[in-house]
Amino acid sequence: MAKNLVIVESPAKAKTIEKFLGKDFKVESSFGHIADLPSKELGVDVEKNFEPKYIVDKDKQALVKKLKTLADKADIIWLASDEDREGEAISWHLAEELKLDKKKTRRIVFNSITKSAIQKAIENPREINYNLVNAQQARRVLDRLVGYELSPVLWKKIKPGLSAGRVQSVAVRLIVERERDIEGFAPEASFKISAEFKTEEGSIFTAKLYKTFATQSAAEKFLTQNIGADFSVGNLDKKPAKKSPSAPFTTSTLQQEASRKLYFSVGRTMQVAQRLYEAGLITYMRTDSVNLSGEAISAAKDAIIDNYGEKYSTVRNFKGKSKGAQEAHEAIRPTEMTNSSPSLERDQSKLYDLIWKRTIASQMSDAQLERTNVKIKASTHSEEFTANGEVIKFDGFLKVYLESSDEEDTPEEQDGMLPAMKVGETLLNNYISATERFTRPPYRFTEASLVKKLEELGIGRPSTYAPTISTIQNRGYVEKGTIEGIERKYVQLLLESGSVKARKLTETVGSDKGKMVPTDIGMIVTDFLVSHFGNILDYNFTARVEEEFDEIAEGDEDWQKVMKNFYKDFHPTVLDVEENADRASGERVLGEDPKSGRQVSVRLGRFGPMVQMGTVDDEEKPKFASLLPDQSLATITYDEAMELFKLPRKLGVFEGEEVEANVGRYGPYVRFGKKFVSLGKDESAFEVDFERAVELIKEKQKADAPIFSYEDKDVTKGTGRFGPFIKWDGMFINVNKKYDFDNLSEADVIELIEAKKQKEIDKVVQNWEEEGIRIEKARWGRHNIIKGKTKVELAKSVDAAAMSLKEAQALIEKKAPKKKSAKKAPKKKKTAKKK
Repeated sequence: MAKNLVIVESPAKAKTIEKFLGKDFKVESSFGHIADLPSKELGVDVEKNFEPKYIVDKDKQALVKKLKTLADKADIIWLASDEDREGEAISWHLAEELKLDKKKTRRIVFNSITKSAIQKAIENPREINYNLVNAQQARRVLDRLVGYELSPVLWKKIKPGLSAGRVQSVAVRLIVERERDIEGFAPEASFKISAEFKTEEGSIFTAKLYKTFATQSAAEKFLTQNIGADFSVGNLDKKPAKKSPSAPFTTSTLQQEASRKLYFSVGRTMQVAQRLYEAGLITYMRTDSVNLSGEAISAAKDAIIDNYGEKYSTVRNFKGKSKGAQEAHEAIRPTEMTNSSPSLERDQSKLYDLIWKRTIASQMSDAQLERTNVKIKASTHSEEFTANGEVIKFDGFLKVYLESSDEEDTPEEQDGMLPAMKVGETLLNNYISATERFTRPPYRFTEASLVKKLEELGIGRPSTYAPTISTIQNRGYVEKGTIEGIERKYVQLLLESGSVKARKLTETVGSDKGKMVPTDIGMIVTDFLVSHFGNILDYNFTARVEEEFDEIAEGDEDWQKVMKNFYKDFHPTVLDVEENADRASGERVLGEDPKSGRQVSVRLGRFGPMVQMGTVDDEEKPKFASLLPDQSLATITYDEAMELFKLPRKLGVFEGEEVEANVGRYGPYVRFGKKFVSLGKDESAFEVDFERAVELIKEKQKADAPIFSYEDKDVTKGTGRFGPFIKWDGMFINVNKKYDFDNLSEADVIELIEAKKQKEIDKVVQNWEEEGIRIEKARWGRHNIIKGKTKVELAKSVDAAAMSLKEAQALIEKKAPKKKSAKKAPKKKKTAKKK
C-alpha cells in the first residue's frame, strides 16, 4: 500500500500526475464534488443561519467508501484539487466526508501539471483556506435561494418547467434589451463620398471625403461641383507610430479570441482548454489574471531570442483591469515556451497554437509603423479628400500574432500602402461616387461578446461564463439566430467622364446567423422578473454580490451575514409576488377578425407562442394557431397572424389517403396518411399545391423502398440529420464517404450491416439475457444499464464490469415508471349500532 494518497478532481489529471510521482504515491480522482446540496429540495436551513445540507449522491457513495479505505491506510493524504474557490470546496468536502485526520492531511495547489510544479507544491503544502470555501458556499447558497424561490413563481405565473438564476437571468436580460434596441431602431440615410485618383507615375489609390450629405440632392450637387475640377496633393503628412501587443489570455479573453479566430463556442473552448491543462501543456484555464511568473517571462524571452532574434524581445509586466482579479494567479500560458507545436488532435492543436502565440507575442517588441495622411484639394470647392496609408517598418510582435476585434469595435481607417507622392503634384480623377448608406442598429451578442459584456459589468467570474451561456440556451430563453435578413434598396451616384449618373442597387441587411436571439419565452420571463424582482436583475446589484464574494474570499466579510442581508428583503417579495402578481403571457392584441368581429391576439400558450381568435367570454370557443418557427410574439403582424388560421391546408386525396400541408417544429411539411414529407428550403406550406405534394410523396416512397433483402429483412436507405444512412432490422447505419451512397452494392450493404452488428456486440459489457438486462458502453466513457425502453446512465466513477445483476436490477427498478394500481372500491361507512 502506497504511503501517500493524492486526491484530484479528474481521472485525466490523475493519470498525468501519476507519471511525475514515485511508487510511494497513489493518485485517485474524486470525479469533481463528492458532496453537494440535494437536487430535489432547497437544502438550506434559512432558520439556522442558512446552514447548507450537503449530501453524498448515491452514485458517489461507492467512490467515497473506496477513498475512505485508501485514506485510512495512507500515512499522508494530499488534497490536490484546483486552486480556485470551487477546488478549495472540493478539498473541504473530501476532508469532511472522509473524516480525514488533520495531522496527516495536506492541501497542495499548482497552476500547471508539470513535474516541477507538482514537486514544488508537495514541498510547500498548506491547510484548507476556509475563506475560499466560504466564498464558494456563499455563491452556491445564494444561487440556490434565488433559483428555488423564483422558479416556482414562474411556474405559477407563466408556465411550468421554467427556471430563474442570479447570473443566467441577468445574461438573458442583456440579450432581450439588445433585441428591443434593434427592434426600435430607425435607420437614417446619408451619402458617403469616395474617389479614385491616379498619380503622375500612373499609380492608382482611393480617397474619402470625411463629410456626409443628408440627401441625394445635396450629394448630387457636390458631385457636380467636381465636374472639370483640377486635383492636386494639398498636404502630405508622415508620422511614426507603434502598435503594442495584448496581454496574455485570461479565461474571458481566451473565450472571446477563440470565438473570433477559431469559431469555437465558449463551452467548446473550455472543454478543449481543460484537456490541454490536464495533459500538462497549459497553466490553469480559469483565471482573471494577466500576470506571468518571472520563470515564464524568462522562458518566453529565451524562446523569442532563439526563434526571432534579440531585437524582437521586450520584457513586459501586465496588470489586469477586471474587477476582483486574483493577481496572485497567472494568465493562461504554455507550460513550456519552447514547445510551439506539440502533436495533438485538431481542436487542441488550434487552441494551443493560439495560447502559445498570444503568450510569446506579449513579451515581444512593439511594431514600428509609418502612417501617411494625404489631403487632396480641388480647384472648384474647398472640401478636401483624404487618403490614409500605413507601412510596417519593423514587424515586432506582429511577426507572431495580432488580436482580432469584435464587430462592435470600429476598425481603423487605413488603406494599406499609398504610392509615392509630393505636395503640389497633379492628380487625375478617375471617378467620384456618392453611395447611400444607413446607420446600423446595435449588433446582437455573440457568445464571445456576451462574455465581454458580463466581464465589463462585473457579473459572474471565469468559472461561470460557459455554464451560464449553455444554461440560457438549454432552457430555451435564447437561441442561435438563423435570421436571413431582408433586401433593401439604395442609390449610388457616379461622376465619371464629366457627367453624373444614378444607379438603383440592392443589398441584404439584418442577416444574423449564429448570434444570440431571445425567444418569446425569454422575453416574457425577463419582463416579469424585471417588473417584480428589479433588484435581482439589476446589473449593479449582481456585480455588487460578486464583490461581496471576493470580500468573503479575502476574509473581510461573513458569508452568512451576506445571506441574511439578501434574504430579509428577497423572501417577502417572493411571497408577495406569488400571491398578488397577475399571470404573464406576453399577450398583444393585433386587431379584430373582419368576419366575426372577434379579437385577434398573440400570447404564450401551453404548447408555445400562438395566435388566438376570440376570448373566453365569447359565446363561441376561441380558435388557436401556432406561430411559425421564424415568427415571434413581439414582431408578428395582424396579416401574418390571420394567415396562420389557413393551416393545415387540405390539398386532396392520393392513394386513398388525405394530403395536407402544415408547419411543424422542423419547418413546413406535407402529411400523407401517417407519413410526413418535409418541403424544400424555399417552399411554403401556404403555397405548395397538390401536384407538388404528390411529387414529394412519390419521391419519399421511392426513397423508402427496399434496395436489398439481407437475412430475410429489408434494407432501405435515406438521408437524415447526420447524413446518409441505411436501415436494417430496426438499426440505422451511417454510410461514410468511403462508399458511393447513390450506387451501393450488395457487398457494401452486407459489409456495413456486419460492421454495425459487431459494433453492437462490442458495446455490451455485461448481458443477463434471461432478465432482459444489459450494460452497454455509452459516449464520453460512460455506461448505460438497459432493460426494454428503460435506460439508466451510470456515473463515470462506477465500475460497470464489476456490477452485479442485483445492483443493476435495483437501479432499473428505481428508474422504471411505477405501475398505477387499480383503484380500490370506496369503503362503506360503518353505521353506529343502535343500543
